[in-house]
Amino acid sequence: MKRLFDKDTWQEIFGSIQKNKIRTIITMIGVLWGIFIYITLSGTSKGLDNGFERQFQSIASNSIFVWAQSTSLPYAGYKSERNITLKIHDADVLKKKVKDIKFIAPRIVAGVFGSPGGNIVRGTKTGTYSVYGEYPEYIKIATSKIYDGGRFINESDIKYERKVCVIGERTQLELFEEEEDPIGKFISINKINFRVVGVHKFVQGGGFGDDGDIYIPFATFKKIFNTGDDVAFFMIAANENADGIKVEKDVKATLKEIHKIDPNDERAIGGFNLGEIFRKTMNFANGLTFLSLVVGIATILAGIIGIGNILLISVKERTKEIGIRRALGATPSEVRSQIILESVFLTILSGIIGIILGALVLYGINAATIDQTDFPYTNPTVPIPYVLGALGLMVILGTLIGIIPAQRAVSIKPIDALREE
Repeated sequence: MKRLFDKDTWQEIFGSIQKNKIRTIITMIGVLWGIFIYITLSGTSKGLDNGFERQFQSIASNSIFVWAQSTSLPYAGYKSERNITLKIHDADVLKKKVKDIKFIAPRIVAGVFGSPGGNIVRGTKTGTYSVYGEYPEYIKIATSKIYDGGRFINESDIKYERKVCVIGERTQLELFEEEEDPIGKFISINKINFRVVGVHKFVQGGGFGDDGDIYIPFATFKKIFNTGDDVAFFMIAANENADGIKVEKDVKATLKEIHKIDPNDERAIGGFNLGEIFRKTMNFANGLTFLSLVVGIATILAGIIGIGNILLISVKERTKEIGIRRALGATPSEVRSQIILESVFLTILSGIIGIILGALVLYGINAATIDQTDFPYTNPTVPIPYVLGALGLMVILGTLIGIIPAQRAVSIKPIDALREE
């Protein structure tokens, strides 16, 4: 430790580096490149991870969507090309037969997929927005936030077919005054007055829904739009430890059974398994992180071995100098610590430069993608413990590789070193 703060020690280290500038720089680049690759790839994989979580933060990661289409195969006396419509009572059958369903939310909507939206009026302001018929389970699957002071659709709203609604942020801005609290106020949906009970917060880049969507009780929706028991699609959240692919298959198989569809008909029931996509993306991000670790460590190790070679050459060139120091009373431990300290210094210096360059690249990537809400990528960073761990590893490797030239220097006998020309 004393030699660490000794001025003469650092003069010798810098003097040695000065004599072998080109070789030292080239060798340091190997270590620098290794830590740079590790930081860049790790940060990139983290940015992908963060971006995907942001893209789907408004919906549970184990969610499944299913909807009806048209049949492609004849079955049980029915012809192909038969249009299928999901029904509200399908949800009860699914909950009974598919045990791994945690929540299921039947949904129906006006204003998307070419259907007319709700004509919304408040005073002199008007607009056309998508109107959804909802059950309370929706808010348990879609993690949309409701602003303080408001609430979502509840069971009583369904039971009594209440004329209440939850509006979006944009709807509030376009139909209400800037400082006006919409809670308790009324808007007209298709000439029927609805009391606003909540405002849902739009999650930027959430990927689902819109900041102008209006939610009303499902039972009220079907009376206004005369949709009966029809359902546009089901949102399903599986249990945390459930196999999402199996749940999706079981749901589709059950719906095919209910609506008398050929079990081999792949077109009749459409689906979107967010949990499976989430799992694949996380696996890819984890694989990228592991790759960065393997490539980074291998490159760092190669560079540190190069530093060891440089120090061996340096020891060879400084044989007479080492002999003089030994003759003047330098102990083997002092000579050894001098060489090891030089090895650790070069390793850490290379690592710090590599970390800085990697951080600059990640900063540039973040600046280029910060406004790209349609691309699942945000905030590429490397956790501080990972960076400190990489530096710690480099100190250990630098120390170990420095032992070889240090031992070579200590093994030189003073009398032999003084004879060296």
